Amino acid sequence: MSTTTPSVSESSGTVGAPAAPPSTLAADTATTGVAGTDPLDLEAVDALELWVGNALQAAHFYRTAWGFDLVAYAGAETGVRDKASYVLQQGKLRLVVTSSLREGTEISRHVARHGDGVRDISLRVTDAEAAFREAVRRGAVPVRAPYEEKDDHGVIRRATIAAYGETVHTFVERRDYAGVFAPGYEPRSGPQDPLPSVGLLDFDHSVANVELNRMNFWVEFYEKVLGFQLIQGFTDDDISTEYSALMSKVVSDGVGRIKFPINEPAPGKKRSQVDEYLDFYNGPGLQHMAINTDDIVASVQALEARGIEFMRVPDTYYEDLRGRFADLDLDIAVLQRHGILADRDDEGYLLQIFSRMNQDRPTVFFELIERHGSRGFGNGNFKALFVALEREQERRGNL
Repeated sequence: MSTTTPSVSESSGTVGAPAAPPSTLAADTATTGVAGTDPLDLEAVDALELWVGNALQAAHFYRTAWGFDLVAYAGAETGVRDKASYVLQQGKLRLVVTSSLREGTEISRHVARHGDGVRDISLRVTDAEAAFREAVRRGAVPVRAPYEEKDDHGVIRRATIAAYGETVHTFVERRDYAGVFAPGYEPRSGPQDPLPSVGLLDFDHSVANVELNRMNFWVEFYEKVLGFQLIQGFTDDDISTEYSALMSKVVSDGVGRIKFPINEPAPGKKRSQVDEYLDFYNGPGLQHMAINTDDIVASVQALEARGIEFMRVPDTYYEDLRGRFADLDLDIAVLQRHGILADRDDEGYLLQIFSRMNQDRPTVFFELIERHGSRGFGNGNFKALFVALEREQERRGNL
């Protein structure tokens, strides 16, 4: 049996409340704590939690179509009366899919408004209470004050702050917990997977879509509240076609373990992919998750065998690619057969591909990425990708 012990009084902050205006955000992000370390001390993305209409079916989809393993479950059978959650893992990736067991809950309202989507991008830290208090001091809006959950496997500590839209970040402290995931969860596994392993390794980056003129606000939020650095920026001149455009900036924790590109729409003749997302998601949120693999061709082949479909770029893209990569031993014909994109910079090259949507609403999808030195985001592929996205939008009647 788990117990929950708030370590300070519960916050009155509203879930999904906007963060403080930039002018009020604390500027001294270099504040240090004990032993001269940053009180936030972000280690990695701990998990992505998706709130969905039917967690049982969503778990089945991510297991059978994407090759995740089911590792833990919480629900009525484990003493949780209001929701069901399934924990899925592949490599260092962890997804949690959660649905409400009752109407009128925060989860059911979220799903009615947004459809299936990412609610929580949780961040693993060494001290959840210190991270929360420092983030709030710097201007973050509190959602849930630090609390503890205990069972026979130890104690886990968490606290939550608001981010864009109704997305939140939960600070997770696991150093004193040895259980399968968290108190209230029991180990759970699915049937033996008869298909080849997909080979997904870890989160590479997570991309947010926000409203027009809000990108810089959220860049400043991550800089001042979480101590991130702006590492790359793109204007509508960089990311545009004849019809639509967007602007994007990338913030990172400074060592590359956590990277958050943030997109906003730009004026164009027609609606961009960001406009479409904001329309169908009913506001800002996480658009796609990029996942590392060390063999993207094998991963794509395995996923295609499982029924996953990917966005396609025009074949003329590969004619240009043969010239750009003439000095490297890349099998362009294989890349073309599977729709895999390639880009290079001064540090190396990368291969990437984007799935079609993971649900009926044109909102959340995955990117696969294989890096060979390059730390970029496929800058040279933006136009080709936009053409592919616009093809998808046109098929849906949303361009």
